[in-house]
Amino acid sequence: MSFYEKLVALRQNRLFGKLAYFLLKLLGVEIPRSVSIGPGFLLHHGGMGVVIHPQTRIGARVGIYPGVTLGRADIFRPVSQSRFEAIVVEDDVILGAGAKVLCAEGILTIGRGTVLGANAVLTQSTGENEIWAGIPAIKVGLRE
Repeated sequence: MSFYEKLVALRQNRLFGKLAYFLLKLLGVEIPRSVSIGPGFLLHHGGMGVVIHPQTRIGARVGIYPGVTLGRADIFRPVSQSRFEAIVVEDDVILGAGAKVLCAEGILTIGRGTVLGANAVLTQSTGENEIWAGIPAIKVGLRE
């Protein structure tokens, strides 16, 4: 477990949680304390530039590369008028460098085992073990 991943885990600690959160921010990683993260989380290469919406749930053994964003697609609306509910990243997902996951309405779910390619922009839910790439992201294959 890297130093960054230890800080991510410490966010939930009553005593050191706020300190860990602010240290991550200083290192260029925005993962609010409200984000639940399963075991085996990997923040590759220090996760520089990673930004995760507070209403996100991340499963077990998820790998996130630098520059990944998970958030609202309707940022032009005030939060009170947004129809965004949450982003759910299921187990064993890989989010490639620079990938963006943007949800406009309801809950966007990235299915178990899905791979989102580098710099892809995902705006819809995926199935299990799918490979998505492009802008906008489209399904390009299945993970074996």
